[in-house]
Amino acid sequence: MTDTGEQTERRTLTWDGCLNVRDLGGLPTATGGRTRHRAVVRADNLDRLTAEGWEALRAYGIRTVIDLRNADEYKPLLPLPAGLDLVRIPLDELAGADWWQRWGELDGTPLSLRPYLDECPGAIAAIVAAVARARPGGVVVHCGAGRDRTGLAALLLLSLADVEPAAIVADYLLSGPNLRPLWGMLGRPDEDALITAVLDRAGTTADRALLTALDGFDPQARLLAAGLGPADLAAARARLLDPPAAMIHP
Repeated sequence: MTDTGEQTERRTLTWDGCLNVRDLGGLPTATGGRTRHRAVVRADNLDRLTAEGWEALRAYGIRTVIDLRNADEYKPLLPLPAGLDLVRIPLDELAGADWWQRWGELDGTPLSLRPYLDECPGAIAAIVAAVARARPGGVVVHCGAGRDRTGLAALLLLSLADVEPAAIVADYLLSGPNLRPLWGMLGRPDEDALITAVLDRAGTTADRALLTALDGFDPQARLLAAGLGPADLAAARARLLDPPAAMIHP
């Protein structure tokens, strides 16, 4: 069971200035549950938000912004509104020079995801800790395009919530069509063709590469080994997941 068109439409958010924003709620888990709406949102570059866009973000209940970009990418159109917490986790910088030397040619493709999950434990632990420790309210995770670094964070968080692999893959793949207008705005070729060329050379496709990244990945074991405590894991899962039906009272 994966995301239906109706569910995708419900999850898609319109924040003026952004192109690739969606709620990670409503996705099916392996145990028959669903992820919680208005808990964690994935987005592209919030620097482009207009005043109306920031108001829509706040009205949706977001209270914590997790920015996965390097500091030199931060060029906001408007200052961060009052009442929002900002957490910076520069994933590219945290990967380190050795990682980039070995895996950099795969950056921007799903083939880079598993090497990052396997070899950058401090960075992935920081993502989950930021979600777990955020104050009450929604959390938005973003980078530049909202596809690669944010895609990695979403894959990590959704796998921690036991979301079905097919649903994680389907969510990741939604970013490609959403970003087509961006490449035209920037005067750059559609990156889908470049990504497909890298995948072709590897003899795979985006969906197969994503399923391979998820195959055998145990987020709880990996995060515990990275030094994240059980309390943070439980808090992150509690934020991501709807409460069990048995705990819902009329």
